[in-house]
This record gives sequence, structure tokens and C-alpha cells, in this order.
Amino acid sequence: MNFGLMDPFRNGPGCELPFSELYRTHLELAVEAEAMGYDTFWFTEHHFVPDGYSPDVLGLAGALAARTSRIRIGTHVVLMPLHHPLRVAEAAATVDVLSNGRLDLGLGQGYRPQEFVGYAVSRRERSARLHEGVEIIRRLFVEEDVTYAGRFHQIKEATLYPRPVQQPHPRLWLAARSRQATEHVARAGLNLLGSGNLGVYGDTRQSEVYRQALAAAGRATGDFCISQVRYGHVAETRAKAWDEAERPLHYMAQSFGQWLADANDVPGDENFRKVPSPAELRRLSEGDLSPDAPLVGSPDDIVGILEPYFARERLTHLVLELALPGLSPAQLRNSMQLFARQVIPRLRRV
Repeated sequence: MNFGLMDPFRNGPGCELPFSELYRTHLELAVEAEAMGYDTFWFTEHHFVPDGYSPDVLGLAGALAARTSRIRIGTHVVLMPLHHPLRVAEAAATVDVLSNGRLDLGLGQGYRPQEFVGYAVSRRERSARLHEGVEIIRRLFVEEDVTYAGRFHQIKEATLYPRPVQQPHPRLWLAARSRQATEHVARAGLNLLGSGNLGVYGDTRQSEVYRQALAAAGRATGDFCISQVRYGHVAETRAKAWDEAERPLHYMAQSFGQWLADANDVPGDENFRKVPSPAELRRLSEGDLSPDAPLVGSPDDIVGILEPYFARERLTHLVLELALPGLSPAQLRNSMQLFARQVIPRLRRV
């Protein structure tokens, strides 16, 4: 199991900082994650969010690459329809060079309507733009003098310099929520960035949908990786963890719920708009230690939630978002340390 952290660099209510201080502090925490023993640090992209949600993941990835030596660095995700694929390939290759071959490049189509309005890109074109972008980036990583005449992009005799350190190229991931999109990731021969089971798959878990599609495409399932995102906060006791995380978790659930409902990509997404109050969310969740419960509690609580989750979910990468918007840097650091010292060693034995 690869244990990774994801940080959106959000300035949540209750702990607002000047953006220069927020970004500096969270980048320092990303550097500390390497010493704590985490395997991967993931950056995530959104745009036009007043709390500063990170819009430039490859820029942040480059900053972390220059200050670390072991931890892998991932994008979860680059919103491909909003960017020129040649520019993404150049920036990704630069990060791979700076990190000496530690980049995991995750791509996705995006969903939040405001972002497509701001970039003046038709949301109806996002899937086609994503697939075209993936094809161009794959070719640029392995070919020279690439010429491509597509629906959205034209490239003539383009060769990528510098070349990525990883050969034939950095590990490529694609995000998916729906069954159709998950099956497409498998057919394309890409690693799966899971949705945290926010999609609709009937009685089958997303990881199994992906593995079945890999097998149907004649691909060896052992050659590919599957990640899932989990959100949470760790403290010395369950009560303390909820005291600190109650409002940040509610703020995050409310914002994501609004975005998912506005996008309405998957049947039932409108229901995400209905988020209970912070106190009610805590009342409903604090005693829930089922495999899909929020990862809020003591180290023993977190182990108790994740052990059966790992037994059920056939994944290779856990993407853990402990950086709930509104936590102080000291609270986040303590959460990261407790998970690294008292959770990961026990789960690595599972």
C-alpha cells in the first residue's frame, strides 16, 4: 500500500492566513511529509475559489521536487480541458527532471461549471478535450517531431526537451467517477484515480469495475494502480479530533456538495447539496466506525476503519486529505504525525 497525502492549499474559515503564509506553511508541511515517511504527496487543482484552492498543481509540484529527495509527487488532477497539452507535457517533464523521476501525472476532465465559464471552454467538450490531451501528452513523452491535427489542438514537429527521467514516461493516471468513465480508463491502459466511491456502480465497487474492464481488455491487473481518496483528521482522542475537525469537515463537505450538485454529472448528485449542520454532521458521524466513515478519530479509530476498508477495496494507493480547510498548521502537523507514526506501521502489516 502506498500511503499519500493530498493538500488543496485552502484558506478555510477559522484559520485564515495571508495567502503567501498559507502557501509557504503548507509547502513546508509537504516537505515534512517526506521525513514522516509518507510515500506520495498529491496536489489537487481547482480555479476561482475564494479560499485559494490551488490552481497551479505543476508549479507546486516543482517547488516540492526541488526541496525533497525521496517522496513521490502526484497531481490529483491536472484539469486537462483547461490547459494546452503541450504546455502540460513540458511542465510535467520539468517536474520529473527536478525530482529525478518522482512524478505521477494524474489527469482529469473536471466538473465544476464555474471553471469552464471562466476559461471560456465548453463543458460539453470536456471529455473529448481530455482524451485528445492524453493522446498528445503520451506521444510527446515517447516520440520526437510530433505532428498532430486534432479537433482542439494542432501541433507541428514538436519535440519535448528536456525529456522525462522516467522511461518511457512518468506514471499516467486518469480520474473517473461513473462506470463508463472507469471502464474507459482501463481500456486506455491508464492507472485509475478513484472517486472515493462517489460514483454509481450498482453492486460492484469501483476498483472491481476497473479490474474487470482491464481483464476484458486483455490487460494484466497487476500492472496497474488504483487510488482512492479519504478525508479525515487524527488526534489523540476521538473527541479532540471531532472538536478540531467538525467545522473544517463541514465546510469542505458543503463546498464539494455544492460543486457536485451544480455539475450534476452522475444520478443522485443533486443530493450532495443537502449537508447537515456542523453539529448534526458530527452527531451522525462521530460514532460511525464503518469502512466508509470519515477518518476522524484517534489512531486506534482510524486503524479500525481502514483495516476492513482495505480488506474490501482492492487498491494500491491511499490518497489521504488531512488538510481540511480551516485547520491550523499545528493541528494539521499533529494529525500527519499521528497517522504516520501510529497508523501506517500497523496498516502496512495488513
